Amino acid sequence: MTGAPEQDLPLPRSPASGWRAVASLGGITLLAALLIGLAWQNTRSRIADNEARRILTELTTVLPAALYDNAPYRDVVQLDAGSGRPLPVYRARRNGVPAAAVLTVEAPDGYVGPVRLLVGVDSSGRVLGVHITLHSETPGVGDAVAGGTPPWVGIFTGRTPTDPPEGQWQLRQDGGTFDAIAGATVSSRSVVGAVRRAVQYFAMHKDEIFAAPAEDRR
Repeated sequence: MTGAPEQDLPLPRSPASGWRAVASLGGITLLAALLIGLAWQNTRSRIADNEARRILTELTTVLPAALYDNAPYRDVVQLDAGSGRPLPVYRARRNGVPAAAVLTVEAPDGYVGPVRLLVGVDSSGRVLGVHITLHSETPGVGDAVAGGTPPWVGIFTGRTPTDPPEGQWQLRQDGGTFDAIAGATVSSRSVVGAVRRAVQYFAMHKDEIFAAPAEDRR
């Protein structure tokens, strides 16, 4: 009688081959982790570079390059310049001497929502310029303050805490100096108030602003 065909039995794996498989898997995992880490670091660096360029572009709208020889976008402190919470203040220096500052200030009372501004102020307290970085204004209502450096914000250039006097730092229809944008009184009032707070804060805290240690932005 013919017996059942013999079957080849699997040879037992040696411990060495098992360790090689584990080592190979570990190497693949390590390589994958390394590649992911490099990609993350590269992406992080690109994001940081793009953010630095964006900030630098915005700062140039309110900070004449002739005033400073440092890197204001790196010389930053977080201070509450009248917004109710700390926001960036960028400091400009020439030969190590304070020359100007750009204060970030937020007006919570825009027509629709908050309006965020950069207010450049030189060391004497004179406004160098105003730039709008964030807004939620309704198209057709708050367009004149709807981001960037619209012509209307030029009314603040050259102003100081005492020009106009304290009681005049408001819209003309409120008894002040500044004209409102036609059809956008609420937005206009919000921006005037925010600039006033920034200018007054700088006048009162100039020494603190320039003495505070900068953030680590490496």
